[in-house]
Amino acid sequence: MLVYDITDLESFQNLNSWLIEIEKNASKNVYKILVGNKCDMENERKVTVEQGKDFAAQYGMKFFETSAKESTNVSDSFIAMTKEIIKSVNNKKPTPKKDNNVVVSSAPSGKSLNAKSGCC
Repeated sequence: MLVYDITDLESFQNLNSWLIEIEKNASKNVYKILVGNKCDMENERKVTVEQGKDFAAQYGMKFFETSAKESTNVSDSFIAMTKEIIKSVNNKKPTPKKDNNVVVSSAPSGKSLNAKSGCC
């Protein structure tokens, strides 16, 4: 989660260096989301919504503006991030192979329904 302060242009400008650090230190397919915080301080805004959306689109990230103070979109951003991570993990799971040799039995004392009687 990359978070910048909408009232601080420098924090927005630092996003490029933060992305470089992520690329150097995280796995290649790490999920990233962009969050502009302090949307409750609209009168002090230095970074436009469009700038945030454009940056997120450029790097294939979802974008949210939040207010930690007012709890605006905070849960939504974490839920969106969590859903995407779960989705990516589920997409990486190998498909279970069918094992035609598995016998499911309801025979008493653990005997297989396919068990042969006699010597052969």
